[in-house]
Amino acid sequence: MNSDDAKEKPGAPMLAAEVPKSNADMETQFANGVGGGSKRKKRNLKICICVTLIIILLIFIVLLILGLTLFKPKNPTATVDSVLVDQLRTSVDALNLKANLNLTLQAHLTLKNPNRVGFSFGSTSALLSYKGQLVGEAPLPANRVGAQKTLSMNVKLTLMADRLLSESEVFSDVMSGSIPVNTFVKVAGKVHVFNIFKISVKSSVSCDVTISVSSRNVTSQQCKYSTKL
Repeated sequence: MNSDDAKEKPGAPMLAAEVPKSNADMETQFANGVGGGSKRKKRNLKICICVTLIIILLIFIVLLILGLTLFKPKNPTATVDSVLVDQLRTSVDALNLKANLNLTLQAHLTLKNPNRVGFSFGSTSALLSYKGQLVGEAPLPANRVGAQKTLSMNVKLTLMADRLLSESEVFSDVMSGSIPVNTFVKVAGKVHVFNIFKISVKSSVSCDVTISVSSRNVTSQQCKYSTKL
């Protein structure tokens, strides 16, 4: 064999022997890998939470804008359409200047809801007064008026004679031929917008009614209306 062949050829690369990694290096590399994955998960979780909160905020803003524009609450209106005399009986004691009065009125009420959402109201009462004193009342149960709907109610109001404190005034009115009374109804409830916003509303109506003793009919009716948000 030629001595030149035993020599390494110039330019031929030498293979470096692989040095096995120590246990400490492997543990460090594993820890770095696990730590990096945990950080990425936390970062992704934060991003998801932020995006979710932004979406919820945008939905709330859209609902709020719709609630203040298209679904803006309007005042429901209570109206007394008519008051009729259902029963009227009088008796006069001229010697003692006294008069007995039995009176029953039939009132037709309507509650109009102009809103695009429903209106719910609690139980209330229709009141009958004679010269400032309460002489009769009729319960009105809780109910709901649909969107842009009108609810009709018939109420029977009976005057309770035992509540009349001044018989002389009754005698005077009966002798004059006309009896003044007042009917009052107040409705309080809430307008629900998307079942999220609940806005309280109140509507009331007060009517001064004059009744003819001879004809047993209502001769005049003047009503005042009030609505509040």
